[in-house]
Order: sequence, then structure tokens, then C-alpha cells
Amino acid sequence: MNIARIYLRVSTEEQDLTRQAEIELSTRAAGYYIAGVYREKASGARADRPELLRMIADLQPGEVVVAEKIDRISRLPLAEAEQLVGSIRAKGARLAVPGLVDLSDFAAEADGVAKIVLESVQELLLKLALQMARDDYETRRERQRQGVQLAKASGKYTGRKPDGPTHQRIVALRRAGHTIQKTAELAGCSTSQVKRIWAMHQGKP
Repeated sequence: MNIARIYLRVSTEEQDLTRQAEIELSTRAAGYYIAGVYREKASGARADRPELLRMIADLQPGEVVVAEKIDRISRLPLAEAEQLVGSIRAKGARLAVPGLVDLSDFAAEADGVAKIVLESVQELLLKLALQMARDDYETRRERQRQGVQLAKASGKYTGRKPDGPTHQRIVALRRAGHTIQKTAELAGCSTSQVKRIWAMHQGKP
């Protein structure tokens, strides 16, 4: 039986995970049994995403990780991105991501020089995909920075608007008695964000 685990990620509350739900339909249509769907709203430039870490912990040998694009898995610097992918491979799983050519089946059937070449090409393609995801992230950040500078220069910059739904969810979870770590997992954010928002709510500096 072909088994898949689906990782769905968006970066902000304004984006919706619904559009990525189509991946579930296409994965089933491809003949996979879906062992789990992991959804979270977090930046791909962070390695400490709770649902991503939970998915990796759940992985079993022979399973496939499905995502909308490689940047859903990682926007980390190349070395960190390779480490992340390495943790998936270490569980005996592999990636199935549109745009990322998978030569693993061919490499498994080959031997000698052909096997070495196929494995080398696979690694090169993966490096290129991960680096392009990081480059896109840095380009977006630079454009954002330039936009802020222009807005400040013209007197139109009002600062970043607070993420209301996330703030409300964090406060509600903390009021319900959840720990900072559990609140971060349930809210899909970092523990530092939970601490900051909870401190603001309590009127602390």
C-alpha cells in the first residue's frame, strides 16, 4: 500500500488552507492512502514549526511526504533546508512535490555508474529547488523592506497591523490553562510570539 502524509502550510492568517485541500483529492486519486494531514500557518523560514515536526516524528519507512510546492516544506537557508529534508529521509520517507523530479525509483533499479549519476542528479535538483525557494523568500523580504522605506519617506507608513485572530486565539488558549508550548502548537505560532502577546495582554512590558 502506498502511504502519504500531507503537509499544508501558509504564512499568514490572511491566506487560506482551503485551496491546498485539493492536494488531498489528487493524492487519493494517485492511489495513496493518507495517513495524516498536517496543517499550520507559519513561515517556511522557521524550522521549529510544530506540525512539521509532528509530521516528521510520525513518518514511517516507505511513506511519502506530499506538499503543494517545495517552498511549503522549506524557505530556510540551503544548509538548514537540506538538514530538514535529511530528517525526512532519515525516517525512510521521500518527498513528492510538484516541480521536483523524483528519480529515486530509477536510482533504486540502477547499479554502478548509472546509479551514482541518477543519485547525483537527484541531489542537484533538490538543491536547486531548495535554493530557489530561499531566493524567492529573500526577494520578497527585500521588496517588503524597500516598500516600507518608501512609505516612511512619503509619511505613509503606519507600521505593521496586529494579527487580531492570532492574538485572540493565544489569549483564549492561555486563559483556558494551556501551557505556552501547547498554546504555540494549537495557535500555529512560535513560543516567543505566545510569550510576547500574553505579556502584552497582562499589561507587562
